[in-house]
Amino acid sequence: MFQIRFLKFTLLLFITFSSYLLRAQLDTNMIDYSRSYDFEIADVRVEGAKFLDPKILATLSGLAVGDKLKVPGEQIPKAIKTLWRQRLFTDVSIEVEKFQGNKAFLVIRVEERPRISRYSIKGIKNSESEELRKKLDLRAGQIFTDNLRSLTVNTCKTFFVDKGFLGVQVDITETTDSLLANSVLVKINVHKGEKVKINHIAFYGNEELNEAKLRRQMKDTRERIKFDIDGIFSFKRNFKRDSIKIKWYEVPGGLSPTRAWDYASRYVNLNIFKQSKFKRDDYESDKRKVIEYYNSKGYRDARIVRDSVYQTDEKNMNIDIVVDEGNRYYFRDIYFKGNTKYPDSLLARIINIKKGEVYSQKLLDERIFMNPNGGDVSSLYMDDGYLFFSVTPLEIRVENDSIDIELRFQEGAQATIRDVRIVGNTKTNEKVIRRELRTLPGNKFSRTDLIRSQREIVNLGYFDASQLDVVPIPNPENGTVDIEYRVVEKPSDQLELSAGWGGRASATSAGGLFGTLGVNFTNFSIKNIIDKKAWAPLPSGDGQRLSIRMNSNGRAFQSYSVSFTEPWLGGKKPLSLDFAFNRLRANNFSGTDFTKITGRYFSTSVYLGVATRIKWPDDWFTVSAGLEFQHYILDNYGTFFIFNNGRATNLNLQLALSRDSRNLAAPTFYESGMYLSAQAKFTLPYSYIIPSIKNLPFESDTLSSASRYRFVEYHKWKLLLEWYLPVTKNKKLVFKASTLMGFLGLYNPRVGYSPFERVEFGGDGLSNLNMGTQLGRDIVSFRGYQVMTPQGGSPIYNKYSMELRYLFSGSQQATIYGLVFADAGNYWGNIRDYRPYDLARSFGAGVRVFLPMFGLLGFDYGFGLDRARYGQLGAGNNFFAKYGAFRIILGREPE
Repeated sequence: MFQIRFLKFTLLLFITFSSYLLRAQLDTNMIDYSRSYDFEIADVRVEGAKFLDPKILATLSGLAVGDKLKVPGEQIPKAIKTLWRQRLFTDVSIEVEKFQGNKAFLVIRVEERPRISRYSIKGIKNSESEELRKKLDLRAGQIFTDNLRSLTVNTCKTFFVDKGFLGVQVDITETTDSLLANSVLVKINVHKGEKVKINHIAFYGNEELNEAKLRRQMKDTRERIKFDIDGIFSFKRNFKRDSIKIKWYEVPGGLSPTRAWDYASRYVNLNIFKQSKFKRDDYESDKRKVIEYYNSKGYRDARIVRDSVYQTDEKNMNIDIVVDEGNRYYFRDIYFKGNTKYPDSLLARIINIKKGEVYSQKLLDERIFMNPNGGDVSSLYMDDGYLFFSVTPLEIRVENDSIDIELRFQEGAQATIRDVRIVGNTKTNEKVIRRELRTLPGNKFSRTDLIRSQREIVNLGYFDASQLDVVPIPNPENGTVDIEYRVVEKPSDQLELSAGWGGRASATSAGGLFGTLGVNFTNFSIKNIIDKKAWAPLPSGDGQRLSIRMNSNGRAFQSYSVSFTEPWLGGKKPLSLDFAFNRLRANNFSGTDFTKITGRYFSTSVYLGVATRIKWPDDWFTVSAGLEFQHYILDNYGTFFIFNNGRATNLNLQLALSRDSRNLAAPTFYESGMYLSAQAKFTLPYSYIIPSIKNLPFESDTLSSASRYRFVEYHKWKLLLEWYLPVTKNKKLVFKASTLMGFLGLYNPRVGYSPFERVEFGGDGLSNLNMGTQLGRDIVSFRGYQVMTPQGGSPIYNKYSMELRYLFSGSQQATIYGLVFADAGNYWGNIRDYRPYDLARSFGAGVRVFLPMFGLLGFDYGFGLDRARYGQLGAGNNFFAKYGAFRIILGREPE
């Protein structure tokens, strides 16, 4: 009995003592992890948070009211680690504020990191600072964490390393801001150092391919511009030392031309289009291009053994690349397996790789999948609906230096187009896009039709070509395919503001400033013109074109023109309707006295025509026909025509055949293709069929010009040919060749050439461009010369031009390209004097800028080599003054 009482007393004493110890522990703020005990969270409070939300921090900690915690345990250390990981605090602790029974009131105490009040960048130019700020993720009120500091340093270094400053150093200092609590001033100190350029790229181990060709494959890793005279002479002295005679027209003895170029290129590099800065990503990509080049030459085992990039001084660095070329391989036999649609003989003709040709995986892939010139195996199948077709080339045998290839076909079933969807057209009506498509529901799938449809959509001019996407969605289960065209609208309407300087005043021109104000709505909708809701700001979306233009040179002339085009008359076939109206008034003056008008000229013209596409010889052709009526009134109007008093009527039929296969890389910049236009203009031979005109005494000098030309008669022929050829693979450098010829013929020699429809050849082509047709003239510019034809114009002209164009910017906001040109041309007074090889010559350079809203802006500077022949030598003794001529282009390109 005593033992039982003793045990009870001992147990009661132990419980009392334990409770006392626990109470003592819970009465302190620190949590004792030396003992084990449990408690429940009664409340969680956050102290020290000045800018952050305490409730969010409490939630972020993971501690919530009602949670039961065990000490020692993971919950509280985990909560502290979670808050630390936010990188928002310099100190974090969790304490017990008080205890009520077995419930604890917790306090999370934090000390926030300082925030950025403002930051500055020192040590660089203002322009560099503004550019760098766009890349930095720094803003006022942001917490300046260690992670943000590291990110800022790395961003600054990357920014300048990409510019070639490989030794750039960045230091960041923080200063307490006395004006704002818990804020710092961040100062970024940049020490750029010297700009490092690539001095030399050397290849070792290349026995078969020369170093210069390998360097050219590295498109984005280029050597700096250099012309080392000392190096060139030392190169020559080395050969003289070995008793090898070198002349300027000879290759050093025993040295191949390619090796001579290798050595010379070490001392001369005129790389003016690419910067010679080093970028690691570009360098790695260029190394792969070197291996791809080796592979294309048959060296399928070529590899880069090692490479070294090192600085030789503060401003220069070298790159050494060691290659292992391996053996050169050749195609031997090509086998076909699995093809049932087309025989081996046809496929072999398309592949067109002969036995013994140098092995090239790139060439094989082009002939199978995508030949830039067309005619690959994939096109053959896919143009016949075999969307699910695939072919796998395998090397089945390699013997010595020869490789046998097997092409394994899986033809699949022909796919039929089930549905065609168009998305993204927020302004243009779907029918305008759909009528340009060659991929129609129910037709067999054709890759050529897909590419052609994409081209036609781009040529509409309403959509951003860079964002146009065509997505075939195959349905293998039923052998069909859905095609989705994804378009993005772009501004296409234009405000035309053309201006120029007409030179000195004369009796027929006020000279000075002349200009044009016009609007060109390229996606108009005339049917919605009475719908008030459609005016946003103008009725649009039907693909019609409406142009309104006013042209003026003060009191000298004013012209007004309106034109309208409906590209799909009736909406079912590509039959376009064209209408144009022009009205011109021009005045003569007494010398330079513009208050006294001595002569007047009026012209009115109306044109109505139709055009349609044809499928023969191919579907790039368009044929058009139109009827034009022009009426001229001359009242003592100067010497612009061969007569100056009377009225004349010009009623003519116009026929034209054109072919346009040009591909637009950017607005106004064609990268490939051809444009051909043959035009003819006819009037009736009035002097043969109308008795009152037929019986006129045309040989008599007493016959007035007004009677002679009352009904204008002529036949006129015009030929324009443009050809575009990409020079580089990226198609930014393009060669353009063009030919323009015009011939004005006569029916009756007694009547002579018409005073209208002649050509004004030479000059900038801008002064009279907008009024040329209304004056009955063709305006043909010729760079490097003033107007060459006499006052009355000329009936015959030829013009030839070659240009080398380089695209600097092809964005939809602005197209910018430069060009160099060489022109040749001349005019003749009649067909008997026609000498197509007797041409004036010029050359020069220019630039073009196209802005969607305002159209084309251009500058040319040309040198006329034969200006003395036409009495156009400028004043001064230097070449520029004598032979140079500046031309401005505003609005559109003259012919």
